[in-house]
Parts: sequence; structure tokens; C-alpha cells
Amino acid sequence: MEFRGKGRALSKKGLKAVCGSLGVGEAEVWAVLNVETRGFGFFPDRRPQILFERHIFSRLTGGRYDARHSDLSSQRPGGYAGGAAEYLRLEKAIALDPDAALQSASWGIGQVMGFNYQAAGYETVNAMVMDMVEDEDTQLIAMSNLIRNNNLDRALSHNDWTAFARGYNGKDFQRNDYDTRLAAAHAKFKAILPDLNLRRAQAALSYLGFSPGPIDGLRGRLTTSALIRFQEKHRLPATGDLDRVTRSRLLAAAWPE
Repeated sequence: MEFRGKGRALSKKGLKAVCGSLGVGEAEVWAVLNVETRGFGFFPDRRPQILFERHIFSRLTGGRYDARHSDLSSQRPGGYAGGAAEYLRLEKAIALDPDAALQSASWGIGQVMGFNYQAAGYETVNAMVMDMVEDEDTQLIAMSNLIRNNNLDRALSHNDWTAFARGYNGKDFQRNDYDTRLAAAHAKFKAILPDLNLRRAQAALSYLGFSPGPIDGLRGRLTTSALIRFQEKHRLPATGDLDRVTRSRLLAAAWPE
């Protein structure tokens, strides 16, 4: 499996559909996304964000790889490489047990665990992963399905962060302050929501190697600097603004037809 597609960023239509499905506002959805992935579902190389969990792989394979491959299979969590290097761990695990390996990683913008593929709306984990590669809209639908099928939509809509954290992150959610981080993120997004047009431009800049900083839909120094570098390269007025011509050129460069 290539694990690399176009990596299209979240659309207004996709976000609106999920908010309607869950009966929540955008701030609730962004709070979850911010805590799970800092709000973006792909690495700069367009592969979905993942985190490989060796304790899940150990459980799914009956511990038979624990002794010889403790970096990939152990009763204890850990051993993370971080970022895109997680794919090196995943690929090694796939060589041992492909199905268990895919189920042992969390995927995309909502970090849906592979073993939750049925609750996310799929018949197989392979089908889920193939969709995760496509775009953030699809990733968000999988997260939404998981939330609804685990009856967590009510907790999310009522901002019951303790109940939501327990159901979505697991019984040890307090160990990493998952509930308090959700509450803090929600308060932030109640005050200001990401600009999806700017966020899509940030994703494009990242894919093209211009390093815009966080893909968060908020204007910052790094984003402005990246836009100026893109404009200079393409012989556009170097204003740092996401004007119509700059946006058109940028999206065409990142996602050519």
C-alpha cells in the first residue's frame, strides 16, 4: 500500500456535514481535531498522520513478536518514532502481520484506531486505510461514525469532556490531561474558528515545501513568509496576502488536475 494520495484539505461542505451528523458546532469538532493531531490529518509528504501502538500490535498478535521485536510489539505502550518516521515502524509490522499492523495504528485527522474500522463504517481495516489516504473530508467522516456508533455524540454536544475523553481516548485519559486539553481547545475555538480557505492554502504551501507553520487556518508570521516566498518564486506581487491570483496558482500547483 502506497499510503500517499492527494492529501486534500478539509472542505466547508465536509465540515458542515459532520457537524450536522453529530449535532454539534464547529468549535466542538475543532477541539477534538486540535487535541488529536493539532488539527491536520496529513504529514508534509501527503501520507495520513499515524501513530503506531506496539501494545495493540502485541495484543492482536498474541504477543508472539514481543521477544524479538520489542520496538514493534510489547505489552507496554511506547517506542514511538514520531512524525512520518512512524511509517517505518508500521512497515516493519506489516512484514510480520499486515492486518494486525494496520489495526494497530491510529489514522488521520481524528486519529481513528485501525481496530475501530467497523465502528468507523468499514467492512475491513484495509478499506478504512485506503479512504484515509484520500482526503480530510473522508477522515472526518470516519471520526464522526466512530463518535456516533460509540454513543459519544451526546457528550460532545453537551461539552462533557470527561465522558467524551473516557469514550474516545480510553480509561487512562487523565494521564495525558485529555479532558482538560479538550476543554481548553474548545474555549479557544469558541472565540475564533479556522479560516478553511487559509488552511487549505497552508496545506498547499506545506506540500510544496514552503513551511507555513501549523496548518491551522490562522494567519501567522510563518504563513505570511511562506506566501511571500511562493509569490516570489511564481513572479507574483510579494505581498504575503492570499489574494485571488495567489490562491489560484497555489492550489493548482499543489493539486494539479
